Order: sequence, then structure tokens, then C-alpha cells
Amino acid sequence: MYVWMRLLKVAATYKRRGRVTVGEESRLAFRCLPSDLDMNFHLNNARYMMLADMGRIDIFLRGGLVAAARERGWGPLLGGLQVAYVREIRLWQRFELVSSIETWEDTQIIGRHRFLLQDGRTAAIILTTGGIYDFKGRRFVGAGEVMAAIGNDAPPRPPSEAERTFMASHRGLRTLAKNGR
Repeated sequence: MYVWMRLLKVAATYKRRGRVTVGEESRLAFRCLPSDLDMNFHLNNARYMMLADMGRIDIFLRGGLVAAARERGWGPLLGGLQVAYVREIRLWQRFELVSSIETWEDTQIIGRHRFLLQDGRTAAIILTTGGIYDFKGRRFVGAGEVMAAIGNDAPPRPPSEAERTFMASHRGLRTLAKNGR
């Protein structure tokens, strides 16, 4: 089951897996396939990011963001990510992707994706920052407005030290990229 088949499976099964609200986790089970391997015969680093996309898509579908975005002419955009690999995922090994929206600030939404081995140990973790873009208004939508659109009225929790560090690093790298360096 290559990338598109995995995406079709997530899209075809999201309704029967129930709603995910902010603060809850999406859990998707996978197996490392030959098409996922790099030259070291473990899960390719780019595949981790593609699978994290599956986790985000699952949250967007099950949390109501896709429907809300379609109604309003919005679209989710990934701003950046940081990955830490601590254990390998080998060929045919089963693992679980646990994804969640952690917190938000201004227009920035922080997500987390953990790749768990069958024994519960973390193989990798990805922090993401993204936002929702209003294509008609040509602006990023405030995270509070996004949360209201999906029926979440709970305030965000304060970002952890690791999340603040990630957000600051992302802002610095983004500035560097915009300045053409």
C-alpha cells in the first residue's frame, strides 16, 4: 500500500473512526513497507514526514476542519517542522502514528506526531507549525477563529518550553529564508 493507498484508507475510514476534537489524539496504524525504505533498510526520513501528513489529514477530516475550510475558502498550510529520530523502524515492522494539535498562538497552530513502536517506545517525534490561509481574503486566519469554526471554544494551553523554542527557531529560519539566504 503506497502513499496514495494509505491516503485513500484514511479518507475512506475517517467517519467510522469518530470525531477527534482539539486535545485528543489521532491514532493510525502502519507497517514499514519495502517502498518506505532508504539505503539503510529502515523507514526513509522523508516517509516520516509523509506519514505525519496522514496524521494531519486525519485530524482535519475527523475534527471538521476540511468541511469548515471548504465553506470559507480556507486551506491548511504547513509552515515548518522539526524532527527527532531516536529509534529505527525496520522493514515489515508495525508502528503507530499518534498525532495531535498541541496548542496555538496568533495564526500559528502547533502539532505533534509521535511514531510509536509496538512496545510503546517512541521511534521519532515531529513538531509542526502551520496555519489556515484564507485564499479569498489573502491572509492567515487567526487560530481562535479557526477553533471557533470547528466548534472548539477552549482556550489554548501555554506552549511548553520545547514548543516555544521550536516556534522561535521557526521564526528565525523563516526570516532567513525570506531574506534570500
